[in-house]
Amino acid sequence: MGEFMKKWIALFRGINVGGKNKLPMKELKTQMQNAGFENVKTYIQSGNVVFESKKTDVNIVSQQLSELVENSHGFLPKVIILSVDKFSRAIKNCPFKVDIEQGNLLHYFFLEHAPKNVDFARIDAIKTASEEWRIIDDVFYLYTPDGFGRSQLAIKAEKLIGEAATARNWRSVSKIFELTK
Repeated sequence: MGEFMKKWIALFRGINVGGKNKLPMKELKTQMQNAGFENVKTYIQSGNVVFESKKTDVNIVSQQLSELVENSHGFLPKVIILSVDKFSRAIKNCPFKVDIEQGNLLHYFFLEHAPKNVDFARIDAIKTASEEWRIIDDVFYLYTPDGFGRSQLAIKAEKLIGEAATARNWRSVSKIFELTK
């Protein structure tokens, strides 16, 4: 009988942006496999990985992945690790419904922890009339019908929420979830 393997989703933060913290996914996949992770699948270059591990503690898995990158690429990335159940719950909890054409306008900010010191007044002061947002558990959902790149709320969200976060649009979240199947 084989050993139990837990399926995880790793969302790397701040890699392959503006020529900094370069981490090719092909290299990461090979390094993870060499370190004992199994069934490693990546999605686009922004650091989305689905994999299996014998380790069942989220903190140990996160630390192991961060150290793996630090040892091979010389920088220590922030990695948010989610179980498939937690990722699935984030999808089910999304209060906004969009179709595939709008998939780049809805963003999930996966937070390190459920926020305790959210600056609600500042969020509402910064958001545009068309933007909608909601925090459910440890996910900040942001719908930006006028475009994510122009959104001041998107730019300042992490600071206003008071938790480390990494954002993925609805299309990416959907594709990552497909990789878990």
